[in-house]
Amino acid sequence: MNAQNSGADALFILLGAIMILAMHAGFAFLELGTVRKKNQVNALVKIIVDFAVSTIAYFFVGYGVAYGIQFYSGAEVLIAKNGFELVRFFFLLTFAAAIPAIISGGIAERAKFYPQLIATAALVGLLYPFFEGIAWNHRFGLQDWLKAAFSEEFHDFAGSVVVHAFGGWVALPAVLLLGARRGRYMKNGAMAAHPPSSIPFLALGAWILTVGWFGFNVMSAQTLDKMNGLVAINSLMAMVGGTLVALVLGRNDPGFVYNGPLAGLVAVCAGSDLMHPLGALATGGVAGAIFVWMFTWTQNKWKVDDVLGVWPLHGLCGAWGGIAAGIFGAKSLGGLGGVSFVSQLLGTGLGVFIAFAGGFLIYGILKKTIGIRLDPEQEFGGADLSIHKISSTAERESNW
Repeated sequence: MNAQNSGADALFILLGAIMILAMHAGFAFLELGTVRKKNQVNALVKIIVDFAVSTIAYFFVGYGVAYGIQFYSGAEVLIAKNGFELVRFFFLLTFAAAIPAIISGGIAERAKFYPQLIATAALVGLLYPFFEGIAWNHRFGLQDWLKAAFSEEFHDFAGSVVVHAFGGWVALPAVLLLGARRGRYMKNGAMAAHPPSSIPFLALGAWILTVGWFGFNVMSAQTLDKMNGLVAINSLMAMVGGTLVALVLGRNDPGFVYNGPLAGLVAVCAGSDLMHPLGALATGGVAGAIFVWMFTWTQNKWKVDDVLGVWPLHGLCGAWGGIAAGIFGAKSLGGLGGVSFVSQLLGTGLGVFIAFAGGFLIYGILKKTIGIRLDPEQEFGGADLSIHKISSTAERESNW
């Protein structure tokens, strides 16, 4: 790789990192528009502090767990190839930090702030990079075994399983261990509606995520010579498929309509570099249906208070995306081939298992030791970083 290409590649992946960093504003506004007004400030603070903790955990521990690389060398070593390895860390950090951002939406409005930061450090420093290293860095020999046994490795180009399904399946035990928000489900079987506090904010969050997702997917090539416009068009088609199906099945509900494109984009990540655009359209459409049906089912039938529906959106649609890559990536369905359905099934299953078991372990320990749920007074009055505390600070500053 010559110096000119190194510089171009470093810039390419840096721009991708910046686009995905902007997606965290999308996570924040999506949650902001969904939760009740008394919890909006907490939602905004939680996302940015989670990102800061994720950075520290991934820099000192997680990146090394996944890729065996540590940043303890001198600056003259770190700037090799125009600092490509540094910006690659930044790029992959934005993926890792999506895990707590996903979980945040599921546990909103009743989780303690500081225990969640501890969970973030454990997830981004250890649990997530453990599976990331298996899937993306051939750790522990699983990919070699799948290649030998089924002709192809587990393929996840941009993280349908590695990021989204993983985040969604970690969130599920956190939601279950927390329990529902007080007053959400009545003893007589009735259910109290907590409608979105701001559809415009919800829509803004969805739009920011949608735009940033093209950096999430396209820049997963990581170098310019591997960049392919097929990824962009497949992302577009999956987004459209998810939107239209969510519109129809969700009966014009704006909450479903604005989560539909996200469901499609979650699902297409894994096979966006392999599928025909029509396969991507179908993948996104199925994901839109999964989200609408399963969000409704979990909330109304199972009484699982997953506030933003992160388990159906990320956990189930992400798992579908891993399997869909093995279906629509096949040459018989217009794909480029080089993918095995069995490998996709096994790789997806492993990711789900590690996430779900690890999530139960981390949140279970926190629940038993320091507690993960707000007390009733805090829950009814806001969160532990309440609007009242921040408003009083602003008032004191204005008096000066």
